[in-house]
Amino acid sequence: MEIKINREIRNYTESMFFGLSMRQCVFTVLAAGVAILLYFALKPYVGTETVSWMCILGAAPFAAMGFVTYHGMTAEQFVWAWLRSEVLEPKVIRFQPNNIYYEALKPELEKKEKEGMKNHD
Repeated sequence: MEIKINREIRNYTESMFFGLSMRQCVFTVLAAGVAILLYFALKPYVGTETVSWMCILGAAPFAAMGFVTYHGMTAEQFVWAWLRSEVLEPKVIRFQPNNIYYEALKPELEKKEKEGMKNHD
């Protein structure tokens, strides 16, 4: 008898249906619902192939939200973090180089500059 244990215990998810977690099941059902809704809403207006592509494109974001993680964040956490950093609270980060060698020699350079000015007068 063998019991499988994740290497990282924080990555453990309990599977509910077909090996999917509850989160994945909810988003899968939501994606299927959106696809069905789009199919019946658009079928009278466009052809079958176009409707099938629209269903796929409409359901894909919802399906991805159940499965995608990025740096340990779920999809909606990532979207919220991106919105905060890029839209709500953007910051201008300026690069100001610091020449340590110039700063160390600055007093000597200023002294030589003053001496040079006195010699030219």
